[in-house]
Amino acid sequence: MDIIDWIGFIGISQILLAYFLNVIGQVNYKDWSFLLLNLIGAGMACLASILLNYLPFVILEGAWTFISFVSIVRNKLIGR
Repeated sequence: MDIIDWIGFIGISQILLAYFLNVIGQVNYKDWSFLLLNLIGAGMACLASILLNYLPFVILEGAWTFISFVSIVRNKLIGR
């Protein structure tokens, strides 16, 4: 595996970890840990997709990153 693969692998692992922890009730979807795992993981997966020049996943992971960012702003910084 090269560096791009590692970036993508670590990114999707973070997204899956957040989902798994939410499903088993260890984190809530409004917790900092859940939101940051999604934000950083999706950002890393998006970066890997950009470096691979694979547009469908650039769009998917870019949207996931944006949604995670908006959730952090709304839930943590604004207090909704």
